[in-house]
Amino acid sequence: MNWACPGSPATSPRGIIRNAIFDAIDRYLTQHPAVLEPAQNLPKISAYPTEIFVPPPTLTPNEPIPDRLLRLIRKFDPVERDHQNRSLGKAGEAFVVDLERRKLANADRLDLSSKVRWIAAEDGDGAGYDVLSFSPKGQERLIEVKTTNGSARTPFFLTRNECDLATERPADWRIYRVHLFAKAPRVFTIAPPLENAIKLTAETWRASF
Repeated sequence: MNWACPGSPATSPRGIIRNAIFDAIDRYLTQHPAVLEPAQNLPKISAYPTEIFVPPPTLTPNEPIPDRLLRLIRKFDPVERDHQNRSLGKAGEAFVVDLERRKLANADRLDLSSKVRWIAAEDGDGAGYDVLSFSPKGQERLIEVKTTNGSARTPFFLTRNECDLATERPADWRIYRVHLFAKAPRVFTIAPPLENAIKLTAETWRASF
C-alpha cells in the first residue's frame, strides 16, 4: 500500500478527502475505545495444528507515511497496546503451549508433549523466551510468543534479552507471531538471523547518569 499518495498534498482534493477519513477514524476510536480491546478468551484449536501455521509476511520497501496518519497511529498505537495488554500476552502464550503439546502428540511424541513448559508463567519473565518446546526429533525450541488481535503485519516489540538469545542460540530460538487472535488465530514463525525477516528499529533508550 502506498501511503505517500504522489501528487496528493494535504490541500489537494485527494489529500483533503484522505485527511477527512483519518479524522473520522480518530473520532470513532476516541468515542468507542472498546473496539480496540476485544475479550481475551482463549480460542479453541479446532483445526489440525499445522493448519494454524501460515507463511510470514514478506518485507516491503520503506514508504513515507502522511503526517495525519502518523499521528493517528501514535495516538492508537497497536504495538504499545499489545505490549501493555498482559491478559492478551498470557492468553497467547497459553494458546501456544496447548498448540505445541497437540502438535507433538499428533507426531506420536507424547513423551515430548508432556515436557512442553510455559517458562514465562512457571519461572517468570526474563529468560528471553516464553515457551520451551521441541521438534519431533527432540531438538529444543525456545519460543518467544508475540500476540496481537491485529493482522499479520502489526508490528511488535523485542527486548534486548530476546535479541541476544536469538543470536546466541539461532538453531533453537523462534518467534511465534500469533495474530488475528480474537477471531481466527493464525501463527507464523521467524527464525534468526532476525534482520533477514523483519525490520528492527530502535524506539526506546535507557537513560542513565
